[in-house]
Amino acid sequence: MLKRYCFVAIPLLLIRFVFYFQDVQAQIVELPTRWTKAAQSAPIPLSEYPRPQLQRSQWLCLNGTWNYQGGPAVASALNPAKAVNFSQTSETIRVPYCPESALSGIKRKQEINMWYQRTVTLPAAWTGKQILLHFDAVDHHATVFVNGQKAGSHAGGYDAFSFDITALLNKGENSIVVAAYDPNDGRTPSGKNGPRGDYTFTSGIWQTVWLEPVSKTYIKKIRLLPDLAGQRVKIEVEASAGANVTATVLDGKKTMVSADGKTGTAFYVPITNPKPWSPDSPFLYDVKITLKSASGDALDEVTSYFGMRDVALGKVDGVVRPLLNGQFVMQLGLLDQGYWPDGILTAPTEEALKSDLEFTKKAGYNLIRKHMKTEPQRFYYWADKLGLLVWQDMPAIWYPDEDTLTTRAAFRNELKAVIDDHYNSPSIICWVPFNENWGAFDVKNITNWVKTLDPSRLVNGNSGFNNNPSYQKAYGDPKNGDFVDTHIYVGPSKASVPDNQRAASLGEFGGVGLFVRGHMWPVENNAYAYEPTPSALTDRYIFLLDQVEQLMRYKGLSVAVYTQTTDVEHEVNGLLTYDRYVEKMDVDRIRAVNQAVIEAGSTLAAKKE
Repeated sequence: MLKRYCFVAIPLLLIRFVFYFQDVQAQIVELPTRWTKAAQSAPIPLSEYPRPQLQRSQWLCLNGTWNYQGGPAVASALNPAKAVNFSQTSETIRVPYCPESALSGIKRKQEINMWYQRTVTLPAAWTGKQILLHFDAVDHHATVFVNGQKAGSHAGGYDAFSFDITALLNKGENSIVVAAYDPNDGRTPSGKNGPRGDYTFTSGIWQTVWLEPVSKTYIKKIRLLPDLAGQRVKIEVEASAGANVTATVLDGKKTMVSADGKTGTAFYVPITNPKPWSPDSPFLYDVKITLKSASGDALDEVTSYFGMRDVALGKVDGVVRPLLNGQFVMQLGLLDQGYWPDGILTAPTEEALKSDLEFTKKAGYNLIRKHMKTEPQRFYYWADKLGLLVWQDMPAIWYPDEDTLTTRAAFRNELKAVIDDHYNSPSIICWVPFNENWGAFDVKNITNWVKTLDPSRLVNGNSGFNNNPSYQKAYGDPKNGDFVDTHIYVGPSKASVPDNQRAASLGEFGGVGLFVRGHMWPVENNAYAYEPTPSALTDRYIFLLDQVEQLMRYKGLSVAVYTQTTDVEHEVNGLLTYDRYVEKMDVDRIRAVNQAVIEAGSTLAAKKE
């Protein structure tokens, strides 16, 4: 349970403490969370199955203690031809925590060149299988060696990648070496984790590493697209060779329907009387996809899930608004940055990752704007399960006007990869390519391009186009996409209004802070405005939401995103403190006003044309 902050005599949380685990170096944790100790003591941290929408029964998590070399004195990790020698290595690191974090056991500033090594022996049951080595995220350039031979390279800090390492494996023990290079110079997507960002730079491996055995012919990728009006789901299966496919849809353990298709060709499965997915009723269908030979033998089988929902724009009483399953739902949410004082970009545990979503739901919101970073796929799984709408930002590139052929290509490539990685999550309803002109370029064309990549979702080409950094020329309103979106601090007055083609969004507002002694990052703390007590902050928030309701009713506002879920490093404008120990407002009152505003939106929904 989170504790509510009140003015009584309570022991202050210990600001500094040290954990020792195996041979990982002890590091000071300036602001521990409720999950820090569990993360430090887990034999295999973050050991949950990492890919909920394409699951197989066999896998091996490689999180945990790796040998490590990093810093300016080590060999360059940028596309190296061979691996460094680890025979004299004395440091170890806890994967998947970045080396800048306390949980990693390294805790050094911006390593740039990073080398990781560990050994692994495959289970005997995997004999005769193809072996895939998966990385869910490595920032930014990664080169992988297996038993001294190069397995492959990848560029991109926010998308998953894998290599087939079967031909490189030995019987018995095998050595895996990962070279990670991250100059963090603003010329690749980095968001707040960049040279002009606000927070601690991070680099290297920061999501789960794992092994998976597959058949020689196996399912590489699936795409699931619900068609609520058509009462069907569209399925596309990519496999290593052409084959027959059977898709079986289940409601719980009950088989509903099966349909056959071919790899490489879309086919449809009928869903009679579909149960719509929504924040109020986040129902998910399970699906089993079986790859078959010409004779009908099963070659591979995966399980996944989908939600029957659609998103679009429509007119409600003459006003353009976003529709969920054909109805206007007022989208009221939190700016969610996903930073942690112990793991920085990486949540310390699965429970911690889930907790932010559970708090958002408990506080009466129906939306998260995942701001300037992505999360592990399990984050979106919990959003799907709990029923939270997600706007997914693309992490900004900072210098798009320098070496444009390289920098802009890096942004486009990773934006497409992020969309591909998270395409199947019903919770994601909107892509946000740019935030406040940070690294913005060619905004109108990229907005249109994202619509062609994923026409099933809404696109907010530039959230907060009214704000512009001093180092870059303003692009202003791109005048396309699905939203007119401004940011107003503290707001919400002067929020954007809809036009004939786009709905109105207040992509950020609020940011009102509260100092909570013993629960703040050890730097000078700040916010856009302040209140002295939890009671005053709660009153201020309710007043802001009353204004949001007025804008929704009479000015056509359809989305409002309050800053923010938690404090983040120097910022103290969260509903929770950075360590997630303290709820800074009266959450019962916050939930009541949030639900009142959403319910007021439902009265407008009845006027849909």
